[in-house]
Amino acid sequence: MEIKERFLNYVSFDTQSVENSQTVPSTSKQLKLGKYLVEELQSLGIENALLNEYGVVYGTIPSNNNHQGDVIGFIAHMDTSPDASGKDIHPQIIKDYQGQKITLNEDKKLYLDPEQYPQLLHLIHHDLITTDGTTLLGADDKAGIAIIMQMVEYLHTHPEFKHNDIQIAFTPDEEIGCGSNHFDVKYFNADYAYTIDGGDIHIVEYENFNAFSAKVNIHGRSIHPGSAKNKMVNSTRVAYEFDSLLPVHMRPESTEGYEGFNHLHAIQGTCEETTMDYIIRNHDLQQAKKQCQEFIDIAEFLNKKYGYQIIDLTITESYLNMKEALKDHMFIVEQALAAIKENGLEASCSPIRGGTDGARLTFMGLPCPNLGTGGFNYHGPYEYCSLTMMEKQVEILLHILKNTTK
Repeated sequence: MEIKERFLNYVSFDTQSVENSQTVPSTSKQLKLGKYLVEELQSLGIENALLNEYGVVYGTIPSNNNHQGDVIGFIAHMDTSPDASGKDIHPQIIKDYQGQKITLNEDKKLYLDPEQYPQLLHLIHHDLITTDGTTLLGADDKAGIAIIMQMVEYLHTHPEFKHNDIQIAFTPDEEIGCGSNHFDVKYFNADYAYTIDGGDIHIVEYENFNAFSAKVNIHGRSIHPGSAKNKMVNSTRVAYEFDSLLPVHMRPESTEGYEGFNHLHAIQGTCEETTMDYIIRNHDLQQAKKQCQEFIDIAEFLNKKYGYQIIDLTITESYLNMKEALKDHMFIVEQALAAIKENGLEASCSPIRGGTDGARLTFMGLPCPNLGTGGFNYHGPYEYCSLTMMEKQVEILLHILKNTTK
């Protein structure tokens, strides 16, 4: 099967995860793709492929190499983001892209314009897959799944290719930060792994944000507006006040590279009660903790100002920068960079302005940097991927395997 057919098949599954769900995985529809992938793995000779009770798919390709070496794992996630619909995806294929503006949806006036998305100019002559402007695409991370499965198929049809044991896993709920909650590192039994969940395939990622979340609950005092003078405390206005006290220059739309941010990603409320959900991100752990302290200071200030416990604040750690745990395993990064170069591409490292399953898995004892999928503009209707990059990434993974048998 060609990788294009494989990818288009996977994105036909609606696997959107849902935050604050009480089930594991968060949506049962992810299990449909999981079951399909188990059957596909079994058809490609992976006899022990299974979908466990937590919605994680595991499988092992046994070694055919007399000289045993590192056991490498490859991991991708099955769910798509809650930020945009993943149902009834209608992909568009652009063959031999020439640098033009791409129409996603004329009715909605949605376009992929190289002036706005200059990465497109690095993809001249690539075959691209885009949305039709009504959904996300699902390259995050079904492109990663397709790359891994294409590698599995190659190894199945080329038994002469020597390799050590290879571990495969596909996780649910990565997009809501739960992809590694029930990942069994001991059962996976790999020396190290790579998540295939990045963008540009020239890049290896081993630095990610230190991630925290903050929930701000504001308790107002609702009084009839006709008799509210000196009595009403409008919780929605206090919410505006809280947000205005955070540094304006540390919003996502003002940051890049290693710069951290505070992102208000959800707010709902009435005069009586308002809730705000923030994510707090920084590559530097001390700076991230400083940002968390600013939230605490603001809450204390407003509680003192209003004379009662108007703010309840909860801050939760989500994941930490895997760089700290990977610094003693940098050969894993270096061999990925070498494989990229061996395929005639320039190779570099770049910090992730986000997180992957690999960040938490690294701290769970499974060193796990991140490789690219050829996907861009994730989580919305402007998402697209390079089929050309996807095909090339399969070759890069095979080079990593080949080099570890030497």
